[in-house]
Amino acid sequence: MHAYMHSVKHNYTTMPEPLRCTGSIISSELRSSRAMIFAIEEINNSTELLPGIKLGYQIYDTCASVPVAVHVAFQVSSSLDTVFYTRDNCSHSGMVMGVVGESGSTPSISISRIIGSFNIAQVSHFATCACLSDKQQYPTFFRTIPSDQFQADALAKLVKHFGWTWIGAVRSDSDYGNNGMASFLDAAHKEGICVEYSESFYRTHPRSRIQRVADVIRRSTAMVVVAFTAPGDLKILLEELSLKPSPPRQWIGSEAWVTDQDMLRFSFCAGAIGFAIEKSVIPGLRDFLLDLSPSKVAASPVLTEFWEDTFNCRLRKSAATDKSVCDGTEDIQMIQTPYTDTSQLRITNMVYKAVYAIAHAIHNAVCQETNFTTQCDKFTKTEPKEVLTQLKKVSFSQNGYDVSFDANGDPVAKYELVNWQKSESGSIELVTVGHYDASLPAGQEFSINRKLTWVEGGTQVPVSVCTDSCPPGTRKVLQKGKPICCYDCKPCPEGEISNVTDSPDCFPCPKEFWPNAVRDTCLPKPVEFLSFSEVLGIILAAFSVGGACLTVITTAVFYHHRKSPIVRANNSELSFLLLFSLTLCFLCPLTFIGPPSEWSCMLRHTAFGITFVLCMSCVLGKTIVVLMAFKATLPGSNVMKWFGPPQQRMTVVFFTFIQVLICTIWLVLSPPFPMKNLTTYKKRIILECALGSAIGFWAVLGYIGLLAVFCFVLAVLARKLPDNFNEAKLITFSMLIFCAVWITFIPAYVSSPGKFTVAVEIFAILASSFGLILCIFAPKCFIILFKPEKNTKKHLMKNNQS
Repeated sequence: MHAYMHSVKHNYTTMPEPLRCTGSIISSELRSSRAMIFAIEEINNSTELLPGIKLGYQIYDTCASVPVAVHVAFQVSSSLDTVFYTRDNCSHSGMVMGVVGESGSTPSISISRIIGSFNIAQVSHFATCACLSDKQQYPTFFRTIPSDQFQADALAKLVKHFGWTWIGAVRSDSDYGNNGMASFLDAAHKEGICVEYSESFYRTHPRSRIQRVADVIRRSTAMVVVAFTAPGDLKILLEELSLKPSPPRQWIGSEAWVTDQDMLRFSFCAGAIGFAIEKSVIPGLRDFLLDLSPSKVAASPVLTEFWEDTFNCRLRKSAATDKSVCDGTEDIQMIQTPYTDTSQLRITNMVYKAVYAIAHAIHNAVCQETNFTTQCDKFTKTEPKEVLTQLKKVSFSQNGYDVSFDANGDPVAKYELVNWQKSESGSIELVTVGHYDASLPAGQEFSINRKLTWVEGGTQVPVSVCTDSCPPGTRKVLQKGKPICCYDCKPCPEGEISNVTDSPDCFPCPKEFWPNAVRDTCLPKPVEFLSFSEVLGIILAAFSVGGACLTVITTAVFYHHRKSPIVRANNSELSFLLLFSLTLCFLCPLTFIGPPSEWSCMLRHTAFGITFVLCMSCVLGKTIVVLMAFKATLPGSNVMKWFGPPQQRMTVVFFTFIQVLICTIWLVLSPPFPMKNLTTYKKRIILECALGSAIGFWAVLGYIGLLAVFCFVLAVLARKLPDNFNEAKLITFSMLIFCAVWITFIPAYVSSPGKFTVAVEIFAILASSFGLILCIFAPKCFIILFKPEKNTKKHLMKNNQS
């Protein structure tokens, strides 16, 4: 009934004063005690529950104090004091069957430890400490209000639901606050919620302690404050916070204070949300509460004190006060107090259900159902242990509300989510905005069915985080020495992405994918190859076709002048074969352009190798012809009969066959094949032809190089032979260019990346081909077309004759 116990300093020389309470009456607790009387009178008037048996009662005021609660517990447990009024027709007046209460967890713990030894059942309506579910320590304790363990889990899920990961916490320094907050912090940790501070205080602590807690709240960066406190404790803290301007805070409340009508006067807490016991209706209770006749008020010291506090008067004249005198006839219906307000019956219904639970247990212990009638033996002595046994089994419905207990003595946990909202008149009122039912499957317990109002009347959910969420494309890096909710957002490393908010890690893209610019998704890498549609491919293809056309034109010129001395001077058959091979050499680069395929990869290298060997064989044959022709001019020499046209053809075929054999072995054992090069570039894929066998590739090139060096050596030896048109000089220059190109090609080919490797190879093919056609055939075409006077046998032999 009162919040404080009168404190006395003991001198240990005289008997201490009797324990007594101080402070004003707590209207809601008075209403609960009157609800208990109302329930007992309903039961006593019932013809179905305990017919013929009357229940008696005694109500004690514990002053929310452990010493007073312990004193009451000993009174209940022993028969030293008469607990109940004695009636003549009572078989065992004074025997306690059960205890309803206490409102607080700490006094309930003290009471339970004492009366539990006597197997006296205790049913609390408001003690929510999870510790009381321990049947090893509190075997006779039951409650009609859910354990704080359920509330703590619900609060943690509520905080997580709104995305608050950085919160402050305050609690009563009592069993209720400490155990409740411990359960909440454990549940919050599992939900990934960080706590900036956790402060405890109690209403009897010095003001300096309360001020320190208030300053912590003011200085904190957490917008959300979770308070697991008793109403009397939080009231002192909020009064301290109201003395100085404080940053707006979003309050999250436990059942103990969030539905307390007295707390609604703190307007700066508007927008507070929390879980509350389901609102209920008890028919007839309001009329019973208002039925306070002057005689009832005068007969009860508690009602007298309540009446005087409510009307600010004195029922008796007193010289010590200037208050007016009242007589108990004042109209209490005109006064708005928590006592008369039955619109929010929550805890009061828990008292109502607790009384009925004990009554049903007694009923099951002493009554039997026979022939549709109930017979109760009121003269048989009933032990408290029997009532305790029956209380574990009770299951009934009263006014539509189910009552039962689990193995821990706890009921099914059901809550309403309430929100402090400002009404049109400016006052704060409790509004139910959702529900929580712990009996539902995981993930379905929590529901919100109405719009909430937040701190300072806001409609947007406030933000309470240590660090803003890391967007996709970044990862969280914890700040040293701070909770896990405080972190820096670091961009994902190259080649890795994160596609969710607040990702702890980045993960690499698949091999053929690469992150976009934001690094929140993997995109297919662009595929790169030397294409006919790009500038470089167009240029190389144009030179390739142009070279082939130039060769065809040269062939046409030679064919048109095939009987002229300059064409016939050095085996015209080899010249035409050389022009044919050069045409193929010019066309080879076209197989290197475009997306590689299995056939194109095999064709490009083998065609290139064979055509170039054919070309080198022709050049080699022409060089040998020059040397043999000079030797044939010497007296007595018939060397030309050993290297005539048939031998020249066989030479070309032989050298070419060797290259064909090399290429065949290469293609059979380990042919080139198309592949995706993922290593040269990180951000794109190079489509290229793998060599298959590097030995085969370099054997083909080596053989071409060997023939080129051989030609070059022979051409150098023949360059000074007497002839007005010595073809050996032209071959020397062409081989010099050819060798220079391919010697340069090797380091360029090895070091060029991606499609440029192909471009280098094409360039080498075109450069060497142009070198051959320009050095060998351009001078001849010039004479044929522009200097026809030199295209005579006389002119060609002029130098020899001189």
